[in-house]
Amino acid sequence: MSSAGLPQGTVPKLERPGPLRERVHGAPQRLNTEGWADLRPAQSAFVHGPTGEEADQLLSVRTLLEAEAGAARPAAAHTGRPGSEELEELCSEGERVAAAEDVDLTVATNAAFHAEVMELAGDVVLSELATQVDRRVRWYRTPVARRRGTRSWTEHRELIVASASGDEQRATEVMRAHTEHTRRTYRSRERT
Repeated sequence: MSSAGLPQGTVPKLERPGPLRERVHGAPQRLNTEGWADLRPAQSAFVHGPTGEEADQLLSVRTLLEAEAGAARPAAAHTGRPGSEELEELCSEGERVAAAEDVDLTVATNAAFHAEVMELAGDVVLSELATQVDRRVRWYRTPVARRRGTRSWTEHRELIVASASGDEQRATEVMRAHTEHTRRTYRSRERT
């Protein structure tokens, strides 16, 4: 007997996915449920256009997860030298790509920075929730990445300093202000 519990030479039965039409039909519904598409009866599916109200709501949730619920606070408590070095490397990369005005890479590096803060916090549930929120935040971040530019990375550096020194209160304040600046930048973009 093999380790899978099947006799030697037996090929395991592969399960076939459901019919293609069912899988394809379910995809637009999933995109709609996750907020990526709008389904319009008797028409089709359309890429969802994010609204200012949605951006406010989503960025408020991000503030709760990263500042209020405590990602910044425990990250500051647990960061230490190796964590600070990783954040420094991501920040340097972010500054470089922001200066080069590479929006896609800036947004990706920003997401990596925030994911590292979550990881340093050591809260698996909080990290999973933040990952879900981050998928949508990237969508809202892209239009304001140039406007936030180097200021965003200056705020990241302030967070690194607070975290490296173990100043949990300051780390929380910096993260709260950082997410609020992004929210306000998005809202001001809508008015112009």
